[in-house]
This record gives sequence, structure tokens and C-alpha cells, in this order.
Amino acid sequence: MPIVGYGMWQADTAKELEDGLDAALEAGYRHFDTAHNYNNEDVFGRVLKRWFESGKVKREDLFITTKLPPPGNHHDRVANFNQQSLDNLQLDYVDLYLVHNPASLEVDADGKNAKKDGNGSTIPDLTTSLENVWKAMEALVDAGKAKAIGLSNFNSSQVERIVKAARIKPANIQVELNAYYPKKQLRETCKKHGVSVCAFAVFGSPGRKTYYVSPNDAHLKVKIPALLDSPVVAAIAQKHKKTAAQILLRHLAEEDVIVLAKSINPDRLKTNFQIFDFELDDDDRQKLNSLDSGKEGSWAFDWKNGYPGIQGHPEFQLTSDD
Repeated sequence: MPIVGYGMWQADTAKELEDGLDAALEAGYRHFDTAHNYNNEDVFGRVLKRWFESGKVKREDLFITTKLPPPGNHHDRVANFNQQSLDNLQLDYVDLYLVHNPASLEVDADGKNAKKDGNGSTIPDLTTSLENVWKAMEALVDAGKAKAIGLSNFNSSQVERIVKAARIKPANIQVELNAYYPKKQLRETCKKHGVSVCAFAVFGSPGRKTYYVSPNDAHLKVKIPALLDSPVVAAIAQKHKKTAAQILLRHLAEEDVIVLAKSINPDRLKTNFQIFDFELDDDDRQKLNSLDSGKEGSWAFDWKNGYPGIQGHPEFQLTSDD
């Protein structure tokens, strides 16, 4: 699993994402991260088909991750949602398939979307368990539909439960993680069990301002970590003649954290990928580690925008524990 990946959340248009993916592939990215929830697997599939047909890249050259959404997070629905993703991606398998969230939601009659009540809220599904969902995930590996399986947005206790029940252990967990919010407890748990860690929101996710569409949305009150504007990060960047983004990516990469960087700017795409020609020193690491703000550093994304009502699921309520 390449340590730097290209993340696909928050692409505004299909054309924008296609251009970004083309630029990323040209720049040398070979790890790509999408999800059913991002509503862009089909766009990525078209780009992949074009690149494969051109002969410029082979399937085995790429590491592709996608994710099981909450409506599919049920032991009877895992295989169906995995196949939907494979069809959208025009692939026979993915390298890594993640349970995107520990909460399960009831599914609509079409078998593709979350069912909603009369008030427009999704409905928590309490007829399954994380352990039973994991057994269905393991079946995907047996069937060759996923080379590896993992988790996303789970907490330490949930990871422990999956590991205890697993025939095939989680290979990876993807979580919000950055210098302000390093999630040390979770990382220690994962290290103990040999679960690799992948970070999203490495820069504090500044682009999410456009995700909340309503000016009355309470989420807008959440502080966006100004990691890219941090004087500490800026000073270290100047010292190494690198960008602030490169410093933040390198900091986590040196701690064996896989990092996702999303950009549609070709120049930024290239610089985000160029983090292997320098090293941070002990003083740099100490200063970056001092930025740890615990839970205050989290941007507290709670899924209410995409899935209002999901907070009623007991597994969802546990995710903020660490």
C-alpha cells in the first residue's frame, strides 16, 4: 500500500475529478482512495478504463481502496454493495475494502440508498452486528472481490472487538488524523494488532467549508484547524525549503502513517507527492508533536449532512471515545 495516496472526497464536478485523476496518474500516484459515499466511483472507473486501454498503466500497478457505506453495513448486504462498487469502478476486485462507518442504516427498496422516515432522517438498523458484518467482509476476500479488508472511523474498542472475532484481521484503518489530532490511543491499539493506519484530513480538511451547504447548519460553528497556516509548520517548511503541506505529510509518513492528499491543482498534486527527498530532524518532530490538541484538534465530522439520524445508532455514538 503506497504511503501517499490520492483522496477523492469533495470533488465538485466529474470533469474536475477526471482532470485531477489524470494529473495524479501522470505525477506518479498509484494509490487511490474513493468510497460509495463520495458518488464518484463511476468517474474513477471511466478514468481507469481509459488509462488501462492506453497501456500507460496496468491494474496490478495500482492500489485502489473503496468503502462500504452505512446502508450496506449489514451482513446480508455487504456482497451487494461491494459488487455495486466494483461495477462502478469497472474492476474485478479492489485492493482494500473498508467498512466506512460502524453504524448500520436501513436500506431503501432500491437496495442502493439509505431508507428515510417521513422527516427525511435515516433509520438506524439494529438487526446486525459489527462481528457479523466482518464475517461478510471476510467472504469478499475468499471470493477474490477484495485483496484486503479494513475499517474506517472506528474507535479502539471497536477495533479490539473486530480483531477478537476475525478470521481475517483488518489490514488497515482509515481515520481523521493530523498534527493537531494524532489519535495516539487508536494508533497504539492498531500497532499492537498489526493494523496499518491511513490518515485523512491531514491538512485539517479546509475544503470542507463548501461541504456544508446550509448557512444555518450547526456544523459551520466547528473550528477548522488552520494547520496549513500554523507558524510552527511554516517555520519548519521554510527551514527545509518545502511547502507546509509537504511538512505535514512527511511528519506522518515518518511515523508509518499512510497519508491521503486531495488536490485538483496539478502543481500541488506534484509537490504533495514529493516528500521523500528530505527528512525531519528531532527538533522538527518535537515541535510538530507539540501541536497535539487532543479532541479539540478534531473537526468533529458527524455524518449528519449525508445521513441525518445516523447519530441514533449505538455504534456511531462510540466513535468519539478516542
